[in-house]
Amino acid sequence: MAIERPAWVKDKNVAEDFEVINVKKWDDYKDFRMDDGCYVLIRLHWDTGDIGVAVCDYKHTILKEFRGRRPQDLYHAIFEYSEKHHKNWFKRMDHAAYLGKELKKAETCLAIGTEYIQE
Repeated sequence: MAIERPAWVKDKNVAEDFEVINVKKWDDYKDFRMDDGCYVLIRLHWDTGDIGVAVCDYKHTILKEFRGRRPQDLYHAIFEYSEKHHKNWFKRMDHAAYLGKELKKAETCLAIGTEYIQE
């Protein structure tokens, strides 16, 4: 059975086993799995215009704080530091995705001057 090419796919080829996967709604509480590498605390430094990301262990010790203005600068620095120093802070891909989402939210709050609340 031939699968119809989606309208937004113009000049691209699709794989033989191409399929559209409709995803289920993620339950923030039931589906949540803790990453045992670390957790992060994100805050805005209004005096400098920076976003701060504190990487914490599960003894609630702040291990490092990374500061910067753009989400991509911060997450690249965090991941590179973790890899270079064999920290393995982010073991789950959804944890890394969460970091990116929260950093973008923090950047937006900083730009428009509103309070940032971490989820």
